Amino acid sequence: MTAPDRITYVGHATVLAELGGVRLLTDPVLRGRVGHLRRQAASPAPGVARNLDALLVSHLHHDHADLPSLRKLDHDLPVLVPRGSGAFFARRGFSAVSELGPGESTQIGAVTVTATKAVHPRHSRLERDSEAIGFLLSGRRRIYFAGDTDLFDGMRELGHDLDLALLPVWGWGPSLGPGHLDPQRAARAAALLSPRLAIPIHWGTLYPLGLARFRPEPLHSPPREFAAWTGRLAPQTEVRVLAPGEAASLS
Repeated sequence: MTAPDRITYVGHATVLAELGGVRLLTDPVLRGRVGHLRRQAASPAPGVARNLDALLVSHLHHDHADLPSLRKLDHDLPVLVPRGSGAFFARRGFSAVSELGPGESTQIGAVTVTATKAVHPRHSRLERDSEAIGFLLSGRRRIYFAGDTDLFDGMRELGHDLDLALLPVWGWGPSLGPGHLDPQRAARAAALLSPRLAIPIHWGTLYPLGLARFRPEPLHSPPREFAAWTGRLAPQTEVRVLAPGEAASLS
């Protein structure tokens, strides 16, 4: 008997999607710190990165492709990455790396994984040949994982019969730079995509050391603001807020 479909918001942009018996993990951050950022939420459950069928990485920023977290994973695991970033993972010992450009797909068990466009700036020399992408997961359900992106032309076309959109609503600090969705723009994305369900991600997990004491609002308010804006701009979409570590059944 196939396990029920389920989404676990591990924290930040790390999501475990269990679909049709396939376990897919996105943008793994599985430790308590990334550089000057400290984890503000509970540590990931020990089993979240076990028995995976594939790893999906949207881009090479350190809060999405965290090297110490990657070292914890099975290096024979299929890894789906943006075009131009395959060598980064091959150099780290991953043996089954597939590069995908927007519109390109690969099959992982019963799930078709298709790369989508994303609009997100490069920050380092490491990324000069690599772009950011999102992922569309298609099986008995259709799920869009945005990774890090701003609104873009063609986003509406991704929303055909979409069951779930995993939408970033913040970042890792008290303010956002270009190439991100804030709560209002994430709600505009929900209006374009029109999914049956939206779960906000990329919030409440990482924050600069010592700042939570003085500026705690960005750790808590973005998903509530996203839900309120979505109620105005995309009332057809249900919003389900998961705290880092929580799971939701899609049955």
